[in-house]
Amino acid sequence: MASQPARVVSAWRPAVPGVVEVFHARFTGYAYPMHVHEAWTLLIVDTGAVRYDLDRHEHGTPHDTVSLLPPHVPHNGSPVTPEGFGKRVLYLDGTYLGDELIGAAVDRPDLRDPLLRRRVGQVHRALVRPGEELEAESRLLFVGERLRGHLRGDSVAPRPADPVLARRLRELLDERVVEGVGLREAAGLVGAHPAHLVRAFSAAYGIAPHQYLTSLRVGRARRLLLDGRSPSEVAVATGFYDQAHLTRHFRKLVGVPPGRYRGAFRGGHSERTPEGVSP
Repeated sequence: MASQPARVVSAWRPAVPGVVEVFHARFTGYAYPMHVHEAWTLLIVDTGAVRYDLDRHEHGTPHDTVSLLPPHVPHNGSPVTPEGFGKRVLYLDGTYLGDELIGAAVDRPDLRDPLLRRRVGQVHRALVRPGEELEAESRLLFVGERLRGHLRGDSVAPRPADPVLARRLRELLDERVVEGVGLREAAGLVGAHPAHLVRAFSAAYGIAPHQYLTSLRVGRARRLLLDGRSPSEVAVATGFYDQAHLTRHFRKLVGVPPGRYRGAFRGGHSERTPEGVSP
């Protein structure tokens, strides 16, 4: 007996500049008809493979490629095998890719670039976790930069270190621990390109801006927990999306969840820090 077609999808619009929609899907027994999008379609396939027609030419998306389909150009899509395919898609507006690159994308929509493939996957992993918008935006900056390099046929020349710029971003993050700041807003405030800003910060301090901000928030959370406040209160007071968001990062940086950390406090002193847990 033939298996029934399966369609499992998840779609949302994150609070990340330039991202119109995130779409994750697993399809069997389904083929897309010819259609167009108003946005750029950045596609990776995790299982199976897809074949599609773009501008009357046949293409394919095996799991080790990144496919970039330009806006307003008709295309379709169908599974290569009966098992179907699983894919993750970012629909992007013109923030990262301009219309002048449409022709190049039509000519070479499938990019075999392991680093780009890994970076696109990192963006998706950040996007599925509420509260990680700054990380997603940071990673997407470099995805856009690498895509533009492919389409233009050039490479990105590293810029020299800029410790002054890095310090200005650090000061801004220090001032806005709870409310946070988007990279494009920060770049406008300090007068720099967002990607250069991230590079300058990472080179100066050995940590990405989103990691630095998370560390500051966890540090504040520790102090508030020792003041006797509940993890749910602390999550709101320190800029985390919710208690689960706080717990994920607190466990990663401290070694125990916030509830256990708070419970270890006894009469003005805490229990001995377990071996291997950072003080």
